[in-house]
Parts: sequence; structure tokens; C-alpha cells
Amino acid sequence: MLLQGSPIGDALSADWIFPTAECFHISAFALSIGTIALVDLRMMGMGLRRYSAAQMIGDTEPWTLLGLLIVVFSGLVLFASQPRIYYPNPALRFKIAALVVAILYNFTIHRKLALSDVSLMTSRLAAGVSMLLWLSVVSGGLFIAFV
Repeated sequence: MLLQGSPIGDALSADWIFPTAECFHISAFALSIGTIALVDLRMMGMGLRRYSAAQMIGDTEPWTLLGLLIVVFSGLVLFASQPRIYYPNPALRFKIAALVVAILYNFTIHRKLALSDVSLMTSRLAAGVSMLLWLSVVSGGLFIAFV
């Protein structure tokens, strides 16, 4: 790969860069998925009943976007540290595909339904799909080390 063996690749493979990027990556995932889960739980009729799902999206969206931005940047740093190991890994490919689908779903269908007045059944279904998509992303990430 392009970066491996270059000065940038060597810097990224320093002993402290990878664990630092990994900490940012996991923390940012917790932030972004946590804020999405709050909205999902509200859409399912659980928790924070004083707020509507639309209010929760308005309050959590900046944090969700910040978390996703950090996830993508730190993920690129992690990938660039050892691209020859990560590129052929099917778990990484699954995680990236699941991440793209989850992000697209979250900012299109999920958001539209959360902001509108739909039936509880439709709202629960949308939230359940969202939770399954984000669980797929996390599962893919966990299996990168084992594949």
C-alpha cells in the first residue's frame, strides 16, 4: 500500500499512535451510537418521555455528527497504520459497508420518521432497524481482530 514504508506510514505505526487513535475511535463510537440510541429508545416509547423524538434529534445531532467525524478520522488513522493487514480483512469490509448503510439510514429514513408524527408501530420498526444496523457496525469492528 502507498503509506506502508513511507515516513507517514512509519509515523502512524509509532507505539503510541495506534492506541491513542483506538481510544478516540471507540470513545467517539460510544458518543455517536449512544446519542442515536437515545433517539431510538424514545422512538420505541421508552425513556425520556418528556421529550419527543424530534426534540431529541435536535439536541443530540451535533454530538452525533461530532462523534461520527472523529470515528471516520480515527478509523483512517488506524487503517493507515497497517493497510496491508486491514485491507484484505473481510470483517473490516463488513464494518465499512454496515457503517455506510447505517449512516445513510440514520440521516434519511430514520431522521424523517423521527421528525414526523407516525404510528408507534412504524416508529418502533424504524428504531429497531437503526439499532440492528449500529449493532452490525460494532460487531464488524469487534471481529476485525479475530478474522
